[in-house]
Amino acid sequence: MSNVFDERRCVLGEGPLWHPERQQLFWFDILSKQLMTRENGKAGSWEFDECVSAAGWVSKSELIIASASRLFLFNLDTEAQTKLCDLEADDPVTRSNDGRADPKGGFWIGTMGFNAEQGKGSIYRYYRGELRRLYSGITISNAICFSPDGRTAYFADTATRSIQQVALDADGWPDGTPTLFADLSQEGLNPDGAVIDADGHLWNAQWGANRVARYAPNGSFVEEIGFTAHQVSCPAFGGADLGTLFATTAAEGLDGTVEGQTYFAQTAAVGQPEHRVIL
Repeated sequence: MSNVFDERRCVLGEGPLWHPERQQLFWFDILSKQLMTRENGKAGSWEFDECVSAAGWVSKSELIIASASRLFLFNLDTEAQTKLCDLEADDPVTRSNDGRADPKGGFWIGTMGFNAEQGKGSIYRYYRGELRRLYSGITISNAICFSPDGRTAYFADTATRSIQQVALDADGWPDGTPTLFADLSQEGLNPDGAVIDADGHLWNAQWGANRVARYAPNGSFVEEIGFTAHQVSCPAFGGADLGTLFATTAAEGLDGTVEGQTYFAQTAAVGQPEHRVIL
C-alpha cells in the first residue's frame, strides 16, 4: 500500500536520494530543472539553468549533481555550484538521466537523448576526479544500482526491456562483459530506476505499470508494490530504519492529480544506506 509523500506534480520525477546524514529525501523534476525536497513536512526546491536528474551525497551539505552538460558540486546551505567536469557538453541532443553512487565512492551516471533518440546514450563512472565512459549505444539509461558486497553493478536500457548485470573489480570498475539479469520483454515491462536492499534484492520501478517490482539476486520475481500513478520512475530506501520505499513518478503526457506525485510505502525490507561519493 503506497501513500503520497509529496503532492507536487513532477513532469518527470527522477533520482530520489535519501541523505543518510541529513535524514532527508531529495529528488528531481528533470524537465522542470528542479531539485526538490521535503523536510519536517515543509516542501523545498532549487531551480537550475538546465535539466538535472541524479545526485549522490558528498558531505552533509554537498551533493554531486548530474545535469544535461556537466557534473557539479552543489552546496545545499549556500547554493554554491562548483563544476567538476563536462558531461556530453558538446552534444545538445543528450541529457543526464539515471545515476547512483557505488560502494567504492564512485558515481555512475547515464545519459540519453532528450527525445530518446536511439543509441544516443551512454553510461559513465566518475571516480576520484576521472569521468570514464563504460557503455555506449544506449537509448534510455536506467536501473543503475549495486549489490551490497560491491561486486556487481546493474543497469538497464529501458528500450531493450531487460536489466543487465556486470562483475566489478576491487576498485569498482566493470570486470568482464555484462550478462542478462532479468528479461522483462515477455511481460511488456519497461525497466526504469532501481535500488538494491541490504539482502541483495533489486527493486525496479516499471514505467507505465503502476508498480515497483522486487527481484531476488538470481533475477526471479518476488513481489510488487502498487502505486496509484502509472509512470513510476525510480525507487529509493529511506526513513530512520531504511524500511520506507520512496518512489518518484512522472506526469508527462498524462492527466490526473496523482500523476507526478512522490510516494512512499512501508516494507519488510531494509535498504542500504546510500554510498558517499569520494571526489
